[in-house]
Amino acid sequence: MSTGERHHITKGVLYSLATSLVASSAAAVVKYLAADLSPWLIVWLQYGICTLLMLPWVYRHGIQGLRSERYSLHLIRSLGGWLGFTTYYLAIPLIPLVDASLLRAAAPLWVPLIVWASFSERIPALRWAALISGFVGICFIVSAGDSVSTDSDHSLNIGHIIGLAAGFGLAVSMAFTRALSASEPAGRVLFYYFSFAFLASTPMAIIHWSPIAINLWPALAYVGASIFLTMIFYTRAYSYAPTTIVAPLGYIAIPIAAVIDWIFWGHLPNGMVTIGCIIVICSGALAVTIGRQQRSEH
Repeated sequence: MSTGERHHITKGVLYSLATSLVASSAAAVVKYLAADLSPWLIVWLQYGICTLLMLPWVYRHGIQGLRSERYSLHLIRSLGGWLGFTTYYLAIPLIPLVDASLLRAAAPLWVPLIVWASFSERIPALRWAALISGFVGICFIVSAGDSVSTDSDHSLNIGHIIGLAAGFGLAVSMAFTRALSASEPAGRVLFYYFSFAFLASTPMAIIHWSPIAINLWPALAYVGASIFLTMIFYTRAYSYAPTTIVAPLGYIAIPIAAVIDWIFWGHLPNGMVTIGCIIVICSGALAVTIGRQQRSEH
């Protein structure tokens, strides 16, 4: 490997780590905000900020830039992403941050099943093994996970089930983004995602509306901008380094979340959750790298 190639891979790794850091810190900010604001309101404001940030792109490209022949795929992709973030934010106040982050990060385990069901894409036997072991790890987390509520059993059941829905929603978003990427520019995909998700969030935001203190707006702005930051860092990471290196690094977000959870909220995962995390991270990384290698993308 040449010096230049090593330099590019180093950049890719750094951008991937930056993606995880921003995503984990944004989740921590959501946990902080959830003490004063409903997660329904937070996710609505997030998508509102993101939609506003897309308006310069709409201005540059006009109506022509928004025309598509795949509106149904845009809608499914948008609702999947909305479900992923909404349930993630709903789970964060109920369970430790590391549990919520891990269950959402388990999305790569759901993607092959969604692609198989939606697009009839065959799942190789080795990947099946990775998926099964990954879901075993999820069972460890769900059955042994801690609660941040005094009503432990109720919070465990609801919080962790909602966290599972976050991973599933993110997986739907990932699968249909791939389907759209063949014909749709990234700007169009993002605009429809943010605007559709904003509309989907509006009814519950109205129901859960409450006054927003001025001191909370910087945190809300960061949560909204974090999506753009992670997408910029994520894209650049993949432009500099192979998927087989970058994709597994996404799981660095889990120990980052654990450290943040410990420093600010005094939560440490128990032994069963730690074992589940290790199983899910290894299985998810294996599932991603198997698929990429078989498609010979790099």
